[in-house]
Amino acid sequence: MEIIKTDCGLCINSCGIDAYVENGRLVKVEGTKENFLNKGELCEKGKYLVEMVYSPARLKYPMKKVNGRFQRISWDQAFDEIGAKLLELREKYGARTLATWTGSVGVEHFEMAAFNQRFAKAFGSQNFFNPEGICFRTRILARQITFGRYPVEEPRNADCIFLWGHNPDASYFPQANIIREAVQRGARLIVIDPRRIPLAKEGIYQPIRPGTDAFLALAMMNVIIEEDLWDKEFVEKWTTGFDRLVEHVKAYTPEKAEEVTGVPASEVRRFARIFANSERSCIVEGVGHLNQYANGLQTERAFSVLMAITGNIDRPGGWVTCPQPRFSDLRVPVEEKNLGYDEYPIFHQFGKRTPPYGSASMMTETIITGKPYPIKALFSSGSNPALTFPDTNRFLEALKHLELFVSIDPQMTETSQLADYALPACTSLEETGIGGFPYAISYGVPYILLRKKVIEPLYESMPIWKIWSNLGHRCGLGEYFPWKTDEEVAEHFFAPMNLTLEQLKEHPAGLYFAEKEYEIYEKVGFATDSKKIELYSARMEELGHSGLPVHVEPQQSKVADPIFAEQYPETLLTGARRVEYIGAQMRDVPALRTIVPEAEAEINPVTAKKYDIIDGEMIGIQTPRGRIKIKAKVTEDIMPGVVSVPHGWATANCNLLLDARVRDEVSGYITMRGNGCRIVKLG
Repeated sequence: MEIIKTDCGLCINSCGIDAYVENGRLVKVEGTKENFLNKGELCEKGKYLVEMVYSPARLKYPMKKVNGRFQRISWDQAFDEIGAKLLELREKYGARTLATWTGSVGVEHFEMAAFNQRFAKAFGSQNFFNPEGICFRTRILARQITFGRYPVEEPRNADCIFLWGHNPDASYFPQANIIREAVQRGARLIVIDPRRIPLAKEGIYQPIRPGTDAFLALAMMNVIIEEDLWDKEFVEKWTTGFDRLVEHVKAYTPEKAEEVTGVPASEVRRFARIFANSERSCIVEGVGHLNQYANGLQTERAFSVLMAITGNIDRPGGWVTCPQPRFSDLRVPVEEKNLGYDEYPIFHQFGKRTPPYGSASMMTETIITGKPYPIKALFSSGSNPALTFPDTNRFLEALKHLELFVSIDPQMTETSQLADYALPACTSLEETGIGGFPYAISYGVPYILLRKKVIEPLYESMPIWKIWSNLGHRCGLGEYFPWKTDEEVAEHFFAPMNLTLEQLKEHPAGLYFAEKEYEIYEKVGFATDSKKIELYSARMEELGHSGLPVHVEPQQSKVADPIFAEQYPETLLTGARRVEYIGAQMRDVPALRTIVPEAEAEINPVTAKKYDIIDGEMIGIQTPRGRIKIKAKVTEDIMPGVVSVPHGWATANCNLLLDARVRDEVSGYITMRGNGCRIVKLG
């Protein structure tokens, strides 16, 4: 029996695992005790990595659809035919006819995203899309707008933690552990969420009307400034625009906040005082939850400003700057503008460097309309967008307009079933590469490890970097893909960090690649043009939006559109996670299906009584875009009038309810939360 220390790779936490291998077969996994993050623990899905690797749903061989049915083909045939078709389409429509989509696994699986981009841009297309065009990136961008860099939460050292729109027990269990440990040593916890999550029992719980979080943050600033609780020395020395902010937040009174958010004015004042008077305060939020309201980017800006005026930046327990791993950049320059460049200038034009991905919200619309140019080839890798992309009906409609659709994934997913070619990628346990990459980004710890090949690729599956490389060679792009082995690829990525594979192998559970410093602004300032924190952004105003954070009503709320709300009176939240699953994955694992056998929509007893619904009853949920059937879970742990539908279920696909044309006007993100819906009693 061999024990190989590597990381899980299922989600962004990238927890350390000990993989037990016997006669070339993975037989068991355990958490790595010496890994700084999970300390030997694994979540429910992590415990079943063996079942995931050997799943009956594994895609074993390259497959081609012929007359509506899949036939097994060789890799050579797949590469030859796909390469030839791509060259034909480029000749007919131009290089930008190619679009590639990489799933969220592309964040954890660094090589997949890097090689996807390299292929698309070497081919001549700027059309690389991934979830950062609809999730997470705006929180990075909002902090870059404010601080010039991306500081991250450090709740382990905080005295006061605002857990805002985030349920880490379902998605970030190490972070949930960190927060509980902080509470046990005396930190105060305030949970702000339409749902009463498990951690709410550890502190103060405050429900809030979905989509009004920016208003609450601005009202807290109103109190902090009015009561002279702001960090004067820090603000005066290290910020710009405070005078504008003082005038701006006068309109956001606690009384008005109560009217808009549902949070009592007395609680607004109490929260502001707790936050400002604590020595070390920290806002901790979810990966995408608050980004995906109608006002996502400005909400993120409001959090940044609130942290700044209380001096909780680059200080222990606040938001801290952590050294980031520096990998080789595989991107090839393309002169074409990203899709959405002109429509959403804040997202694409704010910084000195344009993001590498286009506005994913515009991808399906462009495929369907052919405007501003025809996209006729789409590659999906490490993702299942037929189930997980918002506005499923529009995605399925877009597929009808393609001349080539290729899915690259370890499993025969719902998306693979719709493809012209389904290509089997191996799992992260079947290749060597970058492990632990998200640690510095998510936890503010400069830690990294080598993701090691645990077993040989099963069946005819292939590392995804190698699939892109082979396609590159077939398209005459061989000069961009010189690597032959996993190890060569890994060596290339780690080179800028002056790390060799031998050094990494000497630290099988990972190593600290740098030291984290606090108050680095004392040495170098902030990475903005002013070298200070920009509470007011002139550049945002120049690009057509408010330079100070503002509240914007969800487009389909009773306030914004009372006529619409008469037909769709409840507020829909999509995307709720369960720790047993990740995205649409792991639902074929029998043990996990025993724990969570089906999707459930959470509704309050008041809402249930309104529709004469009982717990466990099948109900319909309807929006103008679609309708699903789902089991009702009647619970006090959600606000009346709010319906929470989980993510990733083929039998109750929440994305059928969403409209890709309803977006945050600043970021271009599809509005996935705060939309209107109605409940339909069945039978």
